[in-house]
Amino acid sequence: MSKVVEEVTSANADYVAHFGDKGQLQIPPTRQFAILTCMDARLDPAKYAGLAEGDAHVIRNAGGRASDDAIRSLVISYKLLGTKEWFVIHHTECGMETFTNEVMSDLLAGSLKTARVDESGWHDCNAGGGTTDGQFVEWLTIADPLKSVVADVQRIRNSTMVPGEIPIYGYIYDCQTGSLVEVPEATEAGQAS
Repeated sequence: MSKVVEEVTSANADYVAHFGDKGQLQIPPTRQFAILTCMDARLDPAKYAGLAEGDAHVIRNAGGRASDDAIRSLVISYKLLGTKEWFVIHHTECGMETFTNEVMSDLLAGSLKTARVDESGWHDCNAGGGTTDGQFVEWLTIADPLKSVVADVQRIRNSTMVPGEIPIYGYIYDCQTGSLVEVPEATEAGQAS
């Protein structure tokens, strides 16, 4: 058993010991909102948004992007579970800003091993064989974090599956301060009609 498995199972045992009445939580989020944000380990939506178990839906992916799957989750959150407001929260220093579709495609073509990055860019070990399948994926990289928040709010707002009465807010989480900074152009694009 790996050290990580031991740490996770030990932490879970402690969590179970203090679980209390959380088993009685209902499926719909009690505060009736959802957050789409990045999977970056430095972001803790429960802390930066003041959440407890059962409060809100948190949808995470690389970059916090409005992918088809993220929109699918938001639509389920609204249609079946009653959320009434959505937040798109990207962040500073996002790893999705450090590469392009072409870079990722080239890295995967080199090998399936973990790549490394330094001041001159990404590098692959080119050992063990790779795949060209990465060239067919839209990796949803980020060239400009502010523009990506606006684009994602617009994409969600323009989805035919998203009702106009749901307000969608756009923010950037500052990894240096913990602050949520509104992106007014995104929030404007996400206004309820």
